[in-house]
Amino acid sequence: MKDESLENNIVSLSSRGWSSRRLAREFSISRGRIRRLLYRHAAERANGTENIEKPAAATSKLDLYKADITELLEKYKNPPITNQRIFELIKERGYRGGLTIVRDYIVTVRAKKAPEPVVCVETAPGERGSHDWSDYFINFTLAGEAKATFLSFILNYSRHQYIELVEDKSQPTLLRGLMNAFSYLEGVPREIKSDNQKACVDRWELGRPVFNRTYLGFCTHYRTVPIAIHPGKPRENLKIERPFYYLEKSFLNGREFRDPEDLKRQLALWLTQINDVRIHRTTERTPLEMHVEELPFLHPLPPSPYDASTVEYRVVNNESCIQWDGYYYAVPRGYLYESCPVRVDEKQITVYSPLCHPLVSHPLAEKGRKDRYIGRTFRVVQPRIDTAELSARLEAFGVPMQQYIGEVKRYNPGSYLHHWKHLLSLKVNYRVEDIIAAVRRALKYRVYQAQAVENFLKINAGLPDLTHKTF
Repeated sequence: MKDESLENNIVSLSSRGWSSRRLAREFSISRGRIRRLLYRHAAERANGTENIEKPAAATSKLDLYKADITELLEKYKNPPITNQRIFELIKERGYRGGLTIVRDYIVTVRAKKAPEPVVCVETAPGERGSHDWSDYFINFTLAGEAKATFLSFILNYSRHQYIELVEDKSQPTLLRGLMNAFSYLEGVPREIKSDNQKACVDRWELGRPVFNRTYLGFCTHYRTVPIAIHPGKPRENLKIERPFYYLEKSFLNGREFRDPEDLKRQLALWLTQINDVRIHRTTERTPLEMHVEELPFLHPLPPSPYDASTVEYRVVNNESCIQWDGYYYAVPRGYLYESCPVRVDEKQITVYSPLCHPLVSHPLAEKGRKDRYIGRTFRVVQPRIDTAELSARLEAFGVPMQQYIGEVKRYNPGSYLHHWKHLLSLKVNYRVEDIIAAVRRALKYRVYQAQAVENFLKINAGLPDLTHKTF
């Protein structure tokens, strides 16, 4: 009876695709015996003498440990325990079989998360709008293949949509694009939904998004409430994802574009002549028609647009220029190595003095411009810095620098000013905290040349802890 049950199990598993090698390993018998059993079974079937019943219970080595596997899967489900770890744990409890059968069994019993239903929630007029990016590679007839990034904003009730070709996915680009969308749609919804991009969300805490300070300021300026999709829940933004599909099929497909400017022109026409007046599959009306109903429920645009300028500090280099996005913008003489505030908007860059007095404004360089210098009309002459001013600016770095420049002067009495100027010039490319860390190392090893400090910075600048590095 035992042999008959064994044969039935082998035949059943063989019919499910198990190889002779695997069967032999599972039941601890030779492959020759496996082949003889299968051959005899085939002969009985051919002669009509087969009388095989499915066994009431399997004789697998794993049977005694299936309850243990169920227990482990339930106990360690977040994060889920791996098949390998289950195999290791049941081996400790006496299991003597192989890993493969364990894996096959777990596949049949591991709880599989049922897919969430796709539910497109309808919102009231003026309640919500959504925005997102999407990238495509487009073969321009004049410019060749290039990546094109689109920003889309859609009113969820009317499906009235604004799409813009943008240069990047930075926060200033996002804010300017949203302002363009509000103008195009003639109002602002009460809520704006986004994904978890860094331009909007810094992090999540206790199940809630912590919005970026600048993005939050933008939303409050337009009297709208920011909301974000939950991490790992992309379907929450279906109303923005689906219109990108329509953009692909109706606009990008079957058209040719000479260059990005031509794409922008055709996109503007497509939005007004096709996308706005098509019959939407869900609403069975045109977005433009429904927008007429939604318009009274939108917040009116504020008297003045949000200032989406980027404001940062930049250090004036030894050519009396500040660097921005790969180009060098001239600064009036007298501010060498000073940290100057810089305001950059969509069209121009303005440099301020350390006391925030405006110094100069330049139009932003066009993309692809070969001349990297903008506004430099004077011959570059190294400006002279008074010794007392030089000392004061270095001492402002902190106590380690005060100690270091004193030692530099003591050990290099004839050339200390050269080293001091070199140390001050490091501000152009390195953070003050990194410079101070390098100076501390120089003090420790009694190295009193500015070039040594710079060499150390070239290797270690930006590392979390410079104090563990050596010269």
